[in-house]
Amino acid sequence: MKISYNWLKQFLQIDWDAQKTGELLTDLGLEVEGITDFESVKGGLKGIVVGHVLTCEQHPNADRLKVTTVDVGQETPLQIVCGAPNVAAGQKVPVATIGTTLYTPEGEAWVIKKGKIRGEESQGMICAEDEIGIGTSHAGIMVLNEELVPGTPCAKVFDVENDQVFEIGLTPNRADAMSHFGVARDLKAGLEQKEISKELVTPSTSNFSIDNRSLKIDVEVKDVDLAPRYCGVTISNLIVQDSPDWLKNRLKAIGLSPINNVVDVTNYVLHELGQPLHAFDATKIKGNKIEVKTLPAGTKFRTLDDVERELHEDDLMICDAEKPMCIAGVFGGINSGVTEHTTSIFLESAYFDPISIRKTAKRHGLNTDASFRFERGIDIDVTKYALKRAALLIREIAGGFVTSEIVDLFPVKPKERQVFLTFDKINSLIGQEIPRDTIKSILSSLEIKINNVTESGLGLTIPHYRVDVTREVDVIEEILRVYGYNNIDFKEKLNASIAKTSRFENLRVQHITGNTLAAMGFFEIMTNSLVSSDFKTEDAVEMLNPLSSDLSVLRTSMLQSGLQTVSYNHNRQKNDLKLFEFGKTYHKNNGGQDEKQHLSIFISGDHNSDSWTVASRKTDFFFLKGIVENVLERLGINNYDTHPLSDASYAEGLQCTLNNTPLVSFGLVSKSELKNFDIKQEVFFADFDWDAILAAISTTNVAFKEIPKFPEVTRDFALLLDESTTFQKVYDIAWNTEKKLLKKVNLFDVYTGKNLPEGKKSYAVSFTLMDDSKTLTDKQIDKIMGKLLAQYQNELGAELR
Repeated sequence: MKISYNWLKQFLQIDWDAQKTGELLTDLGLEVEGITDFESVKGGLKGIVVGHVLTCEQHPNADRLKVTTVDVGQETPLQIVCGAPNVAAGQKVPVATIGTTLYTPEGEAWVIKKGKIRGEESQGMICAEDEIGIGTSHAGIMVLNEELVPGTPCAKVFDVENDQVFEIGLTPNRADAMSHFGVARDLKAGLEQKEISKELVTPSTSNFSIDNRSLKIDVEVKDVDLAPRYCGVTISNLIVQDSPDWLKNRLKAIGLSPINNVVDVTNYVLHELGQPLHAFDATKIKGNKIEVKTLPAGTKFRTLDDVERELHEDDLMICDAEKPMCIAGVFGGINSGVTEHTTSIFLESAYFDPISIRKTAKRHGLNTDASFRFERGIDIDVTKYALKRAALLIREIAGGFVTSEIVDLFPVKPKERQVFLTFDKINSLIGQEIPRDTIKSILSSLEIKINNVTESGLGLTIPHYRVDVTREVDVIEEILRVYGYNNIDFKEKLNASIAKTSRFENLRVQHITGNTLAAMGFFEIMTNSLVSSDFKTEDAVEMLNPLSSDLSVLRTSMLQSGLQTVSYNHNRQKNDLKLFEFGKTYHKNNGGQDEKQHLSIFISGDHNSDSWTVASRKTDFFFLKGIVENVLERLGINNYDTHPLSDASYAEGLQCTLNNTPLVSFGLVSKSELKNFDIKQEVFFADFDWDAILAAISTTNVAFKEIPKFPEVTRDFALLLDESTTFQKVYDIAWNTEKKLLKKVNLFDVYTGKNLPEGKKSYAVSFTLMDDSKTLTDKQIDKIMGKLLAQYQNELGAELR
């Protein structure tokens, strides 16, 4: 939110510099994220002065140039070559002196330098209005008032406004500060704590009067719950034209583009008082009647941005006797707004239900200055006052007459909230005793009325504009921010309790696993839990009020959101990826919803890059399998079973289970899934059921043993096997044959091809043997290897190559 310092000073006469004021606003909870300078004319006309043309002669070497001498208030007049057709002796003109920076209409800067033009020296530039940024004409130089004194800075002549603008990071709860008046009100409270008393000046509406009653427009609010207060008035015989400079400068300072005097006034009052307004062309209101109501679902309505929208049955609309004219509190219609041909208007000021406005704005993807304020809650008491303020401004700068009574439909006035504030609660929450007189002073400065005072506390009435203050703790927060967080003392001794947590606690296990993956070259990602409706499944949980169609469904799989990240990186030439994410999926379940925790792993491209010692190597299924096994081993899960995976998301894959409970599914992502994200290279994906993992490790007992003192022995077999035989069978037979001395079984080569019988393959398998109590002899080793070979021959029909 942008706040103009000059505008702020209209409410509060303060002579502090902007930096100091910004610090106080930040202390009050209105965090100033930056302060920028604003100039109504680019460059502020620095270096441009009034000049008096003393002589004007024809250039000796150019038909279209003149050589002039110009008095700019210095001892010696300047010689300036000028090409304007209207330059003449005796004129008062704007002169850009040497070193002055001028700006093109596109904002490009260029500097006036001393030089020669066609052989004649030129010591400056006589300017046209577009060259100094105060107009668009380039027909000739500007001719100024003859009474001006040479050397007078043009910044004074044209009343250039210099301002400083605060960029405030407004938190959603501070609806009361969504205007210059609201910020000034807070600033006044902060100044009073520094014993600086300033009067808060509010714009007067005492001059408001009804000129005649020639244009009456009836108003009917059919849904009082959605529009608790609705005000309006008509203004006739006005002239729609450009706004005066002061109004344009106010709007430009906060980043708004002036449109016309009527619309600019509504925007001005919105940012001045925080009350949104809307002006309708009165001649376009059919039947001279306004109806505030909802319309049937599916009704078509074309908004001001020329987009036809389909209305929801809960969208509150401003209608005339025949048609809708405006989405209440959100956006106007294309056929009812003010144009240059408008001569009479109906000016609306209303309070709309915040929840209704928020839902409507989100449904239609609209975010306007008006909806921003209505959504958070405005001051229902300022509705009529803001209408009068705007009507007076319009009558001042656009002419016209107020031609109707003010319609003020306010059937049920809300009760002001009552809160009892106890002194003990203040002291216990803040941790420091604040003097009671200071508390009362702060509450009064915030316009919180003190109804009664007892020994234990205060009975308070909260004003309507503080929609976020509903509880005792909210009042204490208000006291603390105005008193100043910096004024709260810190104790020298800080006490903290140590929480006893299980070694199987979720975050701790995630930390261990994350470090393990990071050590293997993986990067952690965090993706959005919301995905497009394109990935909606039967058990998907849909958002009731989605931000957009691309984020309308809670994900049921970690695959899609991860592939979005892979695609994003591939599109930026980052093809070698090792990524992991801890996240959740969401599912409908018997009328309810379930959340499931996951660890997902994505690998794509080469798993090591080229170097002079080793060539790059593409990621394959077995690399992913090794990563999965390493994670399970690090978590102490070893006795799991592995099965082929049947899942349409995978081209091929495996699933690891423990006691028939799936722990992890992993494999090569199918091409159909990759096509959805325009991914053209292979992606490997592992999906850990993190809830099952946590349950598995909680029952795992960690055992410790001494490092063996005796050597290992390794022996190899080159086994000729049927092509259908898996290594798993070879592995299982080995462990079933020798359970005591066998320590490791490893497949280190697979060969298929020439010199082998058809339907056969060769496995090169190593066996590691060791006895924890003594050194193995050749006789023992040969006996074990013989038993292994015999089992392979009997069960698999294996042969030694």
